[in-house]
Amino acid sequence: MTISDMLLGCLVMFAVTYATKAVGLLLVKKRITNKYVQSFLYYLPYSVLAVMVFPDIFFSTSFFWSGLAGTLVALLLSYFRCGLLPVALASIATVYLVEQICFLVC
Repeated sequence: MTISDMLLGCLVMFAVTYATKAVGLLLVKKRITNKYVQSFLYYLPYSVLAVMVFPDIFFSTSFFWSGLAGTLVALLLSYFRCGLLPVALASIATVYLVEQICFLVC
């Protein structure tokens, strides 16, 4: 992933986040009470970020298996509601260990 890809991703994320907030502020004068609309506007930026980042997780490492292992560890720890820092550190450590194992085996 190059710096231009990262900047483009940040720009798209900014545009989606800004658009969802601006639409809510400009077009709706009353408070939104519909739970489905509130949920949609709240989770839309996160889902766009996930869609942009998720495919690159598997192919940003030297081996597909290390990306897969790091993703599985992150999903498992997130499922058990661990904090962001422990999830990130455990995923990084998993990717590192699997990369080292793959380099020794291959």
